[in-house]
Amino acid sequence: MSLAQFHEVSFPIPIARASSGGPERRVNIVTLASGREVRNAGWAGSRRRFDVGSAVARLDALQALIQFFEARGGPLHGFRFRDPVDYASGEPLTPFDQTLGEGDGVKSEYALMKHYGAYQRRILKPVSASVRAAVAGVEMACTVNDTTGRITFATPPPAGAIVTAGFKFDCPVRFDTDRLDVHLEAFGAGRAISIPLIELTGDA
Repeated sequence: MSLAQFHEVSFPIPIARASSGGPERRVNIVTLASGREVRNAGWAGSRRRFDVGSAVARLDALQALIQFFEARGGPLHGFRFRDPVDYASGEPLTPFDQTLGEGDGVKSEYALMKHYGAYQRRILKPVSASVRAAVAGVEMACTVNDTTGRITFATPPPAGAIVTAGFKFDCPVRFDTDRLDVHLEAFGAGRAISIPLIELTGDA
């Protein structure tokens, strides 16, 4: 993800809450002559797609959407998007929600992660004020880089100490279309046919 092509601004949350979408996986499936399937992961992780078209039903929301689209240059610049379902490390949020790693007495910086079973997802766009961290089960102060999803402790966690954190986060996305197809249905009301968004993957 190019930092020069990412705007640290949030898509209007009221519209995001009514959007549809979720994670996508790329799996290559080959059916053998015996009928047995061979399945291989085409991607190491998942990528999220959303559609906010159905969430826009008022003229003022359409106007806000057009302004946001133009300010991002359409799909040119990425932005922060609040997934309406998957936006926190846990409920309720605690500093023990997610394991980030183990201290070695030297390392002071840790990347925020969210675990989905064995799959670990890097969190690149945390909400900095929400981040709570702990070392060996004791909550500790840390500084948060909310543009890269990394936290730093003033003193490196000691060797063997488990580092954990809880946080809210946004998903880095861009518009996955070159145009907006909007329709004014009545005074004060309108709709957009489809406005797809796609997650930007990779460490910022």
